[in-house]
Order: sequence, then structure tokens, then C-alpha cells
Amino acid sequence: MQFPRTLLNRLPALWLALCSGLALAQPLPFGLIGDTPYSAWERATLPALMAEMAQAQPAFLVHVGDFKSGSERCDDALFQDRLALFQSAPMPLVFVPGDNDWTDCHRRSNGAYDPLERMERLRALFFEGEQSLGQRPLPLLRQSSDPAFARYRENVRWEAGGALFVTLNLPGSDNNFYGVPGQTGPVPEFVARSAANQTWLAQAFAHARDQRLAGVLILIQANPGFEAARSGRPQPGYDAFLAQLRQEVRHFAGPVVLVHGDTHHQRIDQPLTDLASGERLPNFTRVETFGWPFFGWLLGTVDARDPKVFRFVAEPWRASAPDR
Repeated sequence: MQFPRTLLNRLPALWLALCSGLALAQPLPFGLIGDTPYSAWERATLPALMAEMAQAQPAFLVHVGDFKSGSERCDDALFQDRLALFQSAPMPLVFVPGDNDWTDCHRRSNGAYDPLERMERLRALFFEGEQSLGQRPLPLLRQSSDPAFARYRENVRWEAGGALFVTLNLPGSDNNFYGVPGQTGPVPEFVARSAANQTWLAQAFAHARDQRLAGVLILIQANPGFEAARSGRPQPGYDAFLAQLRQEVRHFAGPVVLVHGDTHHQRIDQPLTDLASGERLPNFTRVETFGWPFFGWLLGTVDARDPKVFRFVAEPWRASAPDR
């Protein structure tokens, strides 16, 4: 039996729509990667890694930023190559921009680009339309649908498995707080984007509460410095985000997960604490993806019937790798 092509193209959206309610027959799998590809070997191997992921039939894959190393050029040729790579993914792919992808592009080794111009180029290439990348695009709600935040096409959210997934453009290099060398922060770009991020995160939690969703999973690139916050060391690019995150977690009944890359240390822990008491907030979990020189992915599942809602399994690349 053959189905019309228009119906086949809509199947991913229909599937996620069916899976977004609480009455799920099975946990819904999804994939997480970041800080890759950083080398010619990783670039050549990433399609095989995505093919391995496809065997788990993930509803979507999220790349949490840094699609190149910190010493590679930020030129259009590399951007186009990564776009083609992401579009070839056999599952829907959502991309979150990282510091290597725009804020650090002022480096001479990167081509001495204007980081703000590079971010606009990323928006034009990777965040066009109202759906994800990949061979089976996933419908997304973009923050840019609000005229007040029309620039921020990269901030998106979607529901799956009875939970909410939300991305924020919050990169490493102190969240572009200081801009390029020689400037003093906070620079205007940081101020405007931070206001957009704050609004988007507040709206996401309000939606999750209103719709009685079981959990919230937030995806950013930067490691926001939980340890520094606990010890009282200022992190000007992340302090406001962590304060808002702490408040939202306290006022949300279900599990909250923050996924990030940036520091290349794959881990799953609970580092968010109440600053007054020092006690860990029990409904919060941090997940960091694999990153250079380690290669692999995380298999996540979302299941609204499970008290934890989200579960994760690390899947290191098992094939032999050359000296990279």
C-alpha cells in the first residue's frame, strides 16, 4: 500500500502531535550531541554516528552548539558544509548556536569576522522557516513569531512525550557579555539577547504549567558555571540566567533538565542549589554532551508516566578512531 507523498511528509509532525499527550504507550526517544565536528575525522564520521542514532528511532536530534573547533574559519563555505551535514540527518535536527559558531569568530584564526554579522548569517541559513533541519523536519514555535523579538529565530520550543523542549541562544565565552576584545560589558548585543532569553524562558515555564506538562528540558550551548555561582564568584554572562533558572525550577512541580556542551566533560548531575541553604534542588538535572576529544551521543527518553520523566544513556562511539 502506498501513501500520498504529502501525507508521508507530514508523518513526523503527526507522530509528535500524537505523542505530546500524557497517555503514551512507549517512552519517546531522542538524541543529543554537541561540540562536534572538531576535526576532519569527526566530520567524516558524524554521518555514521547519526546512522547509528537512527537505529534507536529518535523523534529528533538536538545539536547544542559548536559545529566546528575554536581555530577553524567562520567562513560561508564551512557554514554551508555544516548546513548540508545537518540537513542530511535521517531524523529532525534542532541546532543551538555555540561560541565557536559566532561569538569567537573575531579571532584571527577564524577569519577575523564580525561576530554579530556571523550570527545574522547563521539565522539566515540554519533557522529559516518554521521547522527543524533534517530529512524529516519537525514543526517548531520560534520566538521570532513575536514581533518584539523578531530577530531571535534560533530560540524555539516544541512539545514531545508530554514535556516541553526549549532552546536559548546562550553561548560560551561568557555569553558575549564583553563582546570582542577591547570592549567593556555588558555590550548592547548581550543586553538585548538576554532580555529575549529571559522572556522566552519565562513563557516556556508558564506554558508548561498552564498545559500541565510533565517536565521541561532546556537546551543551551554554554556551561553556565554552577560551581562558580555556589562559591560566590561572579559570572556576569550567566548570573541572571542562573537566578531565573533557580526561580523557575522552584515553582515547577515536575523535573527540569538543562542540557549543554561547551566544557567537553560528559556528565549527568544535580548542581543547582539554593544559595541560602546550599541544598540541591531535587527536581533539577544537568546533562552535558560529549565533546572533543571524546566522540559519542546521548540517548534520551521522555515518558510522562515516569516520575523522572527524562532518562539518559551515554553512547560513546565504539568504532576504532585514529589519532585525532
